[in-house]
Amino acid sequence: MGAHPHGWWILLHLVLFVFWLGGDLGVYYSSRFVLDPELAPSARATALSIMSGLDLGPKVCLVLFLPSGLTLMALEPHGASLFGVDFFPWWLVAGVWVFAAIWLALTVIQHRTHGRFAAVQAADLGIRFAVVAGMAIAGAYALFAAQPFGVTTNPKWLGGKILLYAAAIAAGLGIRMMLRPFGPAFGALLASGSTDTVERTLRRSVDGCLPYVWTIWASVLAAAALGVLKPAARL
Repeated sequence: MGAHPHGWWILLHLVLFVFWLGGDLGVYYSSRFVLDPELAPSARATALSIMSGLDLGPKVCLVLFLPSGLTLMALEPHGASLFGVDFFPWWLVAGVWVFAAIWLALTVIQHRTHGRFAAVQAADLGIRFAVVAGMAIAGAYALFAAQPFGVTTNPKWLGGKILLYAAAIAAGLGIRMMLRPFGPAFGALLASGSTDTVERTLRRSVDGCLPYVWTIWASVLAAAALGVLKPAARL
């Protein structure tokens, strides 16, 4: 007998979790070399290239987490309809995948061009703010509705997972805000060498991201735990 499609989508969802967290850990480790004033600027630039390359993986996983999660909800064997209303018709799921493909393209362009295209940056930011707001509403609904999305197993864990996803995206926006001074400071490092001002700016910019990084790690781990353990669910 072949595997049920639901199982393959669960596997994809778990793989996205693994690469999201693993890639983020690699980015953090690489950042320590970028900040090391004992290294030559060329070595630090190499470390930055590695860090940037690793950072694309978590960004891709963050985007694909949305359509893969919605697909799982549509395939939920405990119900995805209520009173004859189908919460996740095929056209809605397909539409979310198209939306995610557009978002992913913007994300990759934004990453590769380092924000040089203002229109791409604005579109990507607009999508992220919209997704955070939408996920916050959906998460609250899943927490408080008796049968959210037609699911009859008391899926409070699902509401928590959706809210954690929103928190991870919001933390990513915080990282972007903190990294704004980084590019000019690193450019100054390569052009003129290390100075106390440059080093302080680099360290303040990168280390200022740490609370947001820890929020992402905690959110991803907690969301994975909720998805696997499904606490309080009546299965």
